[in-house]
Amino acid sequence: MAKGRKTVEVVRLLEWANRQLARIDEYADTGFKRGIACMIERVLMESNTYNGYMHLDADDCEFGTLGYYSRKYV
Repeated sequence: MAKGRKTVEVVRLLEWANRQLARIDEYADTGFKRGIACMIERVLMESNTYNGYMHLDADDCEFGTLGYYSRKYV
């Protein structure tokens, strides 16, 4: 049995997460984006590379809303 890859580059995962958080389709709801944000924050914190995030729309970022989780991690 072939061994699976055990590591993923943090930068590649960050890019993927940012694409997911920018989605606007019907499946990218608040719960979906909240999960992505939670996952990428954990990865960034554990790899000591967390540098914050910015909302994609500063006029739509009320806590807990879809706009709040529409963000880009840097």
